[in-house]
Amino acid sequence: MSNHHPGAPASVTVAGWGWRHAGRIAWAVRELDLRIEPGERVLLLGESGAGKSTLLSALAGVLGADSGESEGSLLVDGASPLPGRAGLVLQDPDSQVILARVGDDVAFGCENLGVPRDEIWVRVRESLSAVGLDVGLDRATSALSGGQKQRLVIAGALAMRTGLLLLDEPTANLDATGVTDVTDAVARALAATGATLVVVEHRVSVWRELVDRVIVLGATGVIADGTPARVLSGSGAQLAARGVWVSEHPTTPPRRRMVAATQPLEQAMGLGIGRGAVPIGRELELTVESGRCLAVTGANGSGKTTLALTLAGLLPPISGRLEALPPLAGRIGPSPIRWRSRQLLTRIGTVFQNPEHQFLSSSVRAELEVGPRALRLTPAETTARVDELLTRLRLDSLAAANPFTLSGGEKRRLSVATALATRPRVLVLDEPTFGQDSRTWSELVGLLAELLDDGSAIVAATHDQDFVHALADETLALS
Repeated sequence: MSNHHPGAPASVTVAGWGWRHAGRIAWAVRELDLRIEPGERVLLLGESGAGKSTLLSALAGVLGADSGESEGSLLVDGASPLPGRAGLVLQDPDSQVILARVGDDVAFGCENLGVPRDEIWVRVRESLSAVGLDVGLDRATSALSGGQKQRLVIAGALAMRTGLLLLDEPTANLDATGVTDVTDAVARALAATGATLVVVEHRVSVWRELVDRVIVLGATGVIADGTPARVLSGSGAQLAARGVWVSEHPTTPPRRRMVAATQPLEQAMGLGIGRGAVPIGRELELTVESGRCLAVTGANGSGKTTLALTLAGLLPPISGRLEALPPLAGRIGPSPIRWRSRQLLTRIGTVFQNPEHQFLSSSVRAELEVGPRALRLTPAETTARVDELLTRLRLDSLAAANPFTLSGGEKRRLSVATALATRPRVLVLDEPTFGQDSRTWSELVGLLAELLDDGSAIVAATHDQDFVHALADETLALS
């Protein structure tokens, strides 16, 4: 019988534990042994695909027996984890937004825990304020941006005031203000409740001052464990080799060749963007040019994703003009929103903020083959393109895996690879470096740099200032 009750700091005991997703040959994590004492604050590190998210899902009790197999034991307060006993924030906020209105969504976890009604709404307002989500309780959750949804989900976890708070890259899609809001909110929640914290993040600097312990996962269990100072200083070179961000900045940005001559491919004049008839922000003037990267930055909700989808020909302009110029459009007309999917394939490739929104197949290899087959490439040409992308983006060992069972970072690399497979003239990316360790970040940025050198254009909506520093020729800041 568990001695856990909501609010009491939880303990975690893991012995020889492993998990293998259904249909996968390789184990997501294996031979894991660790003990986390009540009230400890742990930063969980490891390269992309090391099993960090799988461990958090197990501790939250949401890995069902029908979704895979386990070995060893994993206990929270001496008992098997139960759903709802931990506050869990997943990498993808869309998978956790349940109800139609903001207030109801934050209240949902509290209602399941049997918190008195009057107390629930006090917690809801406090939690929304704590994470800096300044919208009405009746605001439609579907109207929130990706970063705002991330704050919403974190607010719901904080409102539950559980003894175990599990955060999976909670700041990855947030602007700089949002990062500070969230870390401050978590610090206040921990100070008030004494809850145990396990947070997964690739960038150490975000959480270093808040945690008292760092655990690094490798291919076979724990490879480093101790105080932040001891683990990050004594093991710096080893951790960097395994993709852990041991410093604020990544490796040296890739060297770019000078593109001999650039061409305007898309031009926006007095462009108004929005969803439906509701405009977002100011009218925009911009040009997308071959061989150049345009970085779109700004706070959550400022319209970065909406602009990206408009430039990609997937949302219509609300006002003004968006014109695809002859070097991009050829003879099919200047309006990308009117192009058929086959016409878009080699002209504009899109990588959505949520990778799962663009997966169509049951294996990684088949996913990468969708675009080349639609272009009617020969089997040999298709195989050559797919093999190169699998190798370059460290997905070759996962070629037979179901895309939906990949880690968050692996899903992001696959979504970028699917767009690259058709070699489009313009590549539109929404948070392209989300979920990457420092090694895969560098490889991904290097691949995009080569694309620019070969004359393609890139438009990237991003909060990642390292990405902007490495690749951007021009930055458009939305407000």
